[in-house]
Amino acid sequence: MSRLSRRLLAEFVGTLLLLATVVGSGVMGVKLSQGNDALALLANAGATAGALYVLIVVFGPISGAHFNPAVSLAMRLRGAMTTRDMLAYIAVQVVAAVAGVLLAHAMFGLVLVQPGVHARTGASQWLSEAVATFGLLLTILLGLRHRPRAIPALVASWIFAAYWFTASTSFANPAVTLARALTQTFAGIRPVDVPAFVLAQVAGALAALGVASVLDAPVRAGGMRSDR
Repeated sequence: MSRLSRRLLAEFVGTLLLLATVVGSGVMGVKLSQGNDALALLANAGATAGALYVLIVVFGPISGAHFNPAVSLAMRLRGAMTTRDMLAYIAVQVVAAVAGVLLAHAMFGLVLVQPGVHARTGASQWLSEAVATFGLLLTILLGLRHRPRAIPALVASWIFAAYWFTASTSFANPAVTLARALTQTFAGIRPVDVPAFVLAQVAGALAALGVASVLDAPVRAGGMRSDR
């Protein structure tokens, strides 16, 4: 198996398991919470953050553990991967995300494909997605530079927090957003709401790239850039 094939397999398995966790924990959270949305959200957020930590630790050394087209785009713009590899990553992430939703449905005996009905639209939702993705990408970009070994904990912590402080519950991932349009469970989103979410996520990712490039720039006394 080629090096790229190994990386793509890692991205596929990691993204699949991430989506199975997101949707499956939402289903289980609703079942166990008996109508308490706060408990359902806590279960969903905790399971997602925990799975992210494990998946990044396991697959990070193989593929970088992107599991997210916004992350792959950022890595391409920073010159960390080729356009060909980025496109391959994104294609695999989208397919795996859809497969993860179907897997979660199968585990709970639900209809496999069920177009989302959960309305998630409006300026507050779009702003939330931009902020969630901005924070996620900034966490990754600055974490890779300053605390690379802490990346799994940093990303998991950000996602757990963003579930609670954003109005959208922090999708922060175009592949996740697209796949969650195929479920009517707690984690779902209407297909019609997906494009605006994705645009907000891309905007947040690009903003994070800009801020990270400024913060990463070496500075000497007087505020001038320096390589020393």
